[in-house]
Amino acid sequence: MNWATGLVCSRSGERERLTELHNLSAVGAPWLVEYELETERGRQLQRALTHRPWTMWRYRELLPLDRPEDRADLGEGGTPLVALSGEAALGGRVWVKQEAGNPTGSFKARGLSMALNRARELGAPGVRLPSAGNAAIAAAAYAAACGLPCRVAVPADTPESVIAKVRSYGARVDAIGTTLVESGAWLAEQAPELLDVSTLREPYRLEGKKTMGFELAEQFGWSPPEWILYPTGGGTGLIGIPKAFDELEALGLVGSRRPRMVSVQMAGCAPIVKAFAEGRDDAEPWPDPRTRVWGLRVPRAVGDFLILRALRATGGTAVAVAEEEVEMAVRDLPSATGLDWGPEGAACWVALERLVADGVIDRADRVVILQTGHPANYG
Repeated sequence: MNWATGLVCSRSGERERLTELHNLSAVGAPWLVEYELETERGRQLQRALTHRPWTMWRYRELLPLDRPEDRADLGEGGTPLVALSGEAALGGRVWVKQEAGNPTGSFKARGLSMALNRARELGAPGVRLPSAGNAAIAAAAYAAACGLPCRVAVPADTPESVIAKVRSYGARVDAIGTTLVESGAWLAEQAPELLDVSTLREPYRLEGKKTMGFELAEQFGWSPPEWILYPTGGGTGLIGIPKAFDELEALGLVGSRRPRMVSVQMAGCAPIVKAFAEGRDDAEPWPDPRTRVWGLRVPRAVGDFLILRALRATGGTAVAVAEEEVEMAVRDLPSATGLDWGPEGAACWVALERLVADGVIDRADRVVILQTGHPANYG
């Protein structure tokens, strides 16, 4: 039995029940799932965790699935936290949350597992989303596991190997447009009857992504790290991780201190970085997004105001990195760390290097880099 009580609009405060399919609220904002939480439930959960499998479903009371015993489960979540050593640690205490270990090779498995399982529970006729790669692979895999039709639109320059992988799960794929915004708009016209499970346009991907925060709390012995660097396209996890810590505090499992969140974007597509620097509450669309890091080529995030709110509430910051810096890091980091690095994780390492050099992050601080996906997913 989960502890969810309803949905609340992240902008207006309007409330809705959990029993129907929803996309954005009446004011065009994401819905957030609310829970009834108190310290006795926290003690109950902590006792239960001692004998549960190390997957994201160990937190099932905090995941709004009515029948978790009937879920389609591919083994998502429960990813390792790897301590870096030597020069790669930049003299401090740096860990990598290795999300490449998820079933479809990226952190997208968490959110789309939750979204697709919930879509099936609520009777969705099928799902659709635009994606640059990782989300498309995850959506297709979980749609197959849940027995739901799936349509995906990818930008026209998406590698054929990614398209072939998505199709191998039985999804229909169309390559169209130059950004996720263009792909998504086209797909919405083509398949309006399907549930849109793109970033933050339904309430449940966020709930799956927040489990990274639960795991980090456990992996650090309920004492959160000082910093988390998050590669930001749609930014679901950047919103979800602080939400997870808020829920853990309400359960009495952590205190009021939060990890300071860092949004990392590419210099050729950095709407959140620009808005943060200008003190804005939302982000203007990036006029000409250019980056080969497809997951970060998002000219405007529907949850931009929530991302900026999370950065400021946690005392975090936002950093844009150059294409050539990331390419060098992807090339050099495996020999320095023994780990394979996707471009999003490498972008976070470049940002960390800069923040340490500038004195923003102290070398004694505990820092987590979100390594969001396996480089093999890039073709």
